[in-house]
Amino acid sequence: MTGKQLLATALLFLSTGVMAASAADPPRLNVVFILADDLGWGELGCYGQQKIPTPHIDRLASQGMRFTQHYTGAPVCAPARCVLMTGKHLGHAEVRGNFRAPQAFPEFTEGQYPLSEAALTVAQVFQRAGYATGAMGKWGLGPVGSTGDPNRKGFDLFFGYNCQAVAHSFYPSHLWHNDQQILINDPPIPGHQRQPEGPVRMEDWIGQTYAPKLMIDQAIKFLKDNQTRPFFLYLPFIEPHVAMHPPRESVERFPEQWDDQVYRGQCGYLPHPRPRAGYAAMIADLDSYVGRVMQKLDSTEVADHTLVIFTSDNGTTHPRPQDPRFHVGGVDAQFFNSTAGLRGYKGSLYEGGIRVPLIVRLPGQIPAGAVSDVPGYFPDWFPTLCAAAGLETPEGLDGENLWPVLTEGLVPESRRPMVWVFPEYGGQVAVRIEHYKVIRQGLRTKTPGPWEVYDLSRDPGEADDLAAERTDLIQQAEEILRREALDNPQFPVPIPLADSRR
Repeated sequence: MTGKQLLATALLFLSTGVMAASAADPPRLNVVFILADDLGWGELGCYGQQKIPTPHIDRLASQGMRFTQHYTGAPVCAPARCVLMTGKHLGHAEVRGNFRAPQAFPEFTEGQYPLSEAALTVAQVFQRAGYATGAMGKWGLGPVGSTGDPNRKGFDLFFGYNCQAVAHSFYPSHLWHNDQQILINDPPIPGHQRQPEGPVRMEDWIGQTYAPKLMIDQAIKFLKDNQTRPFFLYLPFIEPHVAMHPPRESVERFPEQWDDQVYRGQCGYLPHPRPRAGYAAMIADLDSYVGRVMQKLDSTEVADHTLVIFTSDNGTTHPRPQDPRFHVGGVDAQFFNSTAGLRGYKGSLYEGGIRVPLIVRLPGQIPAGAVSDVPGYFPDWFPTLCAAAGLETPEGLDGENLWPVLTEGLVPESRRPMVWVFPEYGGQVAVRIEHYKVIRQGLRTKTPGPWEVYDLSRDPGEADDLAAERTDLIQQAEEILRREALDNPQFPVPIPLADSRR
């Protein structure tokens, strides 16, 4: 054999060996992040729900880890998503409230206040690492064509609602496929309408094309199309956010005797003849989407190396003074025990507004059926996902890496305080320091409320205010807020000074 032949043989052997080693390397970790919309703490079977069946989500919990002290980044839609995507708590977040983009940028006709060009999202980090990135659902962080456009914030493919106000209707005129507006209903069904008199009928509020079906179909297609490469899939579904008009077949799964009165739209959004059944139907439909996602992960044989996260953007909808029988949109949170004893609802920094379900599954690395009471919140997901996928974590994030908690069951000795600086619903701030929460309301009103302090380890319902005896915690919270709450002229919140505790 000549020297050239030996060299060729050696190179062939080496290349074959490299290929074999490469083929033996474990596949890169995929991520599916599922975000429910306004799903209450107690509205899943695995969190104590008695009336609404959620078998797929409950199975997810049995196969992974369920958290009992996890928090959203904000008590309403857009800022919660901003905190999740950017890893910055509300004191540092660019978007701290639900603010319509056209109010500041008249060139746009829909959408929310946009993320800036400089804002870095977790999707961008995964995209730059070679992942296929997709988002199907509700965006809410900037109009198409703005600096907050999902295609400019790390997503190869976006399909769904760009604007959360449009998402009040499940039969809208259009959805977005990247920068293309896709017409789906002519005429669309409005998300808001009252019907003071006459029979309330489901069929009056059902259009041609049900938007959630298109979005879950696109999610399944994304999983099929990307089964041979690593992917990051973000699924911010719109259920169970009102308006309440799920398909009739979903409503009819639930007992007629549940509903002894119709809802006429008096607390906002659409009328419904069977509001309790209608609300349960939306949560059951959400559960079915989770089932479809998990089935596709199994059928494409990627489930064992796909990290699946399920959580909610905030608590269930709050009461309205127009009718004490109903919450916003006709929801009956008392009937379903939606907060499971926690105080407050959506829009509030009490536990019922910000404590959310969290389930995380990864076979072989996260123990099945585990329950963790380790506190965490949305800023933690950016560093956690980077650690899980072996990606470099950017500097300047506010969250902490929960990967050792998930995979090793480690309980951190301490963590940085959790911070919320929320300009809406009167202006609120809160700081969780170890197992205490320090909270103050009404900061943008003429009569700000006093500081309140709760020991969540023994009083998760926040009934026993310890402010008088724990002035040390109040002082500590004030110091944290003055350090952590950056000025944000678009979303201002006056930070209390030390001499304004009462």
